[in-house]
Amino acid sequence: MLSRRHLRVKVLQALYAWFQSGSTSLDQGDKQLILSINKLYELFIYQLSFIVELTRFAERRIEDNRKKLLPTDEDLNPNMRFVNNRLIAAIDNNRDFRRKEALYHINWAEEQEMVRRFYYMLRETTAFQLYMSQPRESFNEDRKLVLFIIENLFAEFELLQSFYEEKSIYFVDDYHLVSYLLLLFVRHIKEDEFKADTPLPGLLKTEHEEENEDLEFAKQLFRKTIFRSGDWDKEIAKVVDNWELERIAVMDVLIIKMALTELTEFESIPVKVTLNEYIDISKYFSTAKSKVFVNGILDRLVSDFRQQGRIRKTGRGLLE
Repeated sequence: MLSRRHLRVKVLQALYAWFQSGSTSLDQGDKQLILSINKLYELFIYQLSFIVELTRFAERRIEDNRKKLLPTDEDLNPNMRFVNNRLIAAIDNNRDFRRKEALYHINWAEEQEMVRRFYYMLRETTAFQLYMSQPRESFNEDRKLVLFIIENLFAEFELLQSFYEEKSIYFVDDYHLVSYLLLLFVRHIKEDEFKADTPLPGLLKTEHEEENEDLEFAKQLFRKTIFRSGDWDKEIAKVVDNWELERIAVMDVLIIKMALTELTEFESIPVKVTLNEYIDISKYFSTAKSKVFVNGILDRLVSDFRQQGRIRKTGRGLLE
């Protein structure tokens, strides 16, 4: 599920942590990078579980209402559309999901007040009310509601974000990225294909580390950026004019160093792809003026490197 863009972001975060800590152990840095990627997947399972827990909570609430001393007609004949949401039920019945839910020891028993608040917030939305009032059920409408929850309510519900911040420091930066991954996952679920024995998608292309090109890309980008860090300091200092290197935002420097590493060390990645990726990343992970600054520095350095023959790309058309 993770794209190369997301892996670059994870490497950027790992590099920032590595340099800030003053560590000299590359092996330890590798371990922290891999742990960070694994924690992203753990949060993905947590959020899937939270969505499932909403229907479990709604079902318990319906059962409690039926047991009232004087139940109303609505209590006795409740609207079961949300409880029976087929997309959520498919996830809940999926054995791989259940295994991973158990693996991460996910249990919402002590967080029922938070679940209740989220459920009542959901019930007040127009989208939920329209969904519950539809005369016909459909898998596509069930999907739309789940997408609405992920895209709109997760971002608003600060109590859930705070819960994850307390669970793990790794969850803090990944909350919104996981929402993006959830949207991808839900959009691609097919009613007739996602069964109880269907494996959940992995975060990377393969679970076998020795065969995983994406994981190897992330590890090599991390290590090679550290190895070339001193060289890149000198190169950046040549083109910053009246600026001193120490005055440049730390994240800007790291983004530029990663871009230079990728330009010179990864022969199969086109120059334009690298430049576009890191310029775009700078918009979200540094200062307001970072995009222009990073773009300007990389533009000058790429021009110099080309003249010096330091950028070598394999494959037709990869240089431009």
